[in-house]
Amino acid sequence: MDRAEKRELVTGLNDAFKSAGSVVVAHYAGVTVAQMNDLRTKMRQAGGTVKVAKNRLAKIALQGTESEAIIDLFKGQTLIAYSDDPVAAPKVASDFAKGNDKLIILGGAMGATALDADGVKALATLPSLDELRAKLVGMIATPATRIAQVVNAPAASVARVIGAYARKDEAA
Repeated sequence: MDRAEKRELVTGLNDAFKSAGSVVVAHYAGVTVAQMNDLRTKMRQAGGTVKVAKNRLAKIALQGTESEAIIDLFKGQTLIAYSDDPVAAPKVASDFAKGNDKLIILGGAMGATALDADGVKALATLPSLDELRAKLVGMIATPATRIAQVVNAPAASVARVIGAYARKDEAA
């Protein structure tokens, strides 16, 4: 890799760290190429990215970003997973780590907050942004449905009473 490629990689990673909702750092020693491709595919489907970069270049890219506090995690064979959705990258990485003991989550960052491995796993248990939106829409729609039922209920009751009086008059 020549200097221009390294500079381009550092610039790209720096932009990614600045715009990412969350960043996960993990050791990947022993993960096969097929497993790594599977992780990349799952991450891409969730809206995230997995990168393997030299630690020195990743540390340079972290400088000047909110995630600068995680520089100490870059030791050994590390990969970086990041996504715009703060929950997507931790969720995919944690799910993959459960099925593959070779991927060891070291920690990460969400904005300016540095997370340890337990923090990343806790973040992974939260619902994603899309799930939260769906719940919010459901919560908003439910009262509207109930209001329609309540408004229609008196009219239905009045109609039943009138119907009962009509049947009573017909019987008499």
